[in-house]
Amino acid sequence: MSARLVAESALTDRYQTTVPEMVRRALRLGKRDRIRYALAPDGAVVLTKVEAQEASDPALLGLLDLLARDMAQRPERIATPDAGLLKRMEDLVAGVEVDLSEPLSDADE
Repeated sequence: MSARLVAESALTDRYQTTVPEMVRRALRLGKRDRIRYALAPDGAVVLTKVEAQEASDPALLGLLDLLARDMAQRPERIATPDAGLLKRMEDLVAGVEVDLSEPLSDADE
C-alpha cells in the first residue's frame, strides 16, 4: 500500500494524540466520532471512521472486540489465506454485484 498523504502526531504522557487535520478531513471526522485501528501483520495500521450504524450494533462491536483482543494476544496466528482458499472465495462471489450503500432487506420480504 503506497501512502499518498503522510502526517505525524505525538503521544502525550497518557498515550493520547490529536488526529492530524488532513486525516480528519479525509475521513470526514467530527467531534465525538469513533475511529477504528486495524493492525496488519506487517505492523501497518489502518485508521477508519466507524459509521453510525456500526457503532450502534452491540453484537458487531462485541465480535470486533473479541477479534481485536485475540489478534493482539496471538499475533503469530494471523496468516494470509492460501491461494486455494482465495480462489474458492472468488468463485463463490463471481458475478455477484453488491451495492454497499443500499440497506439490507428484511428476510421476510
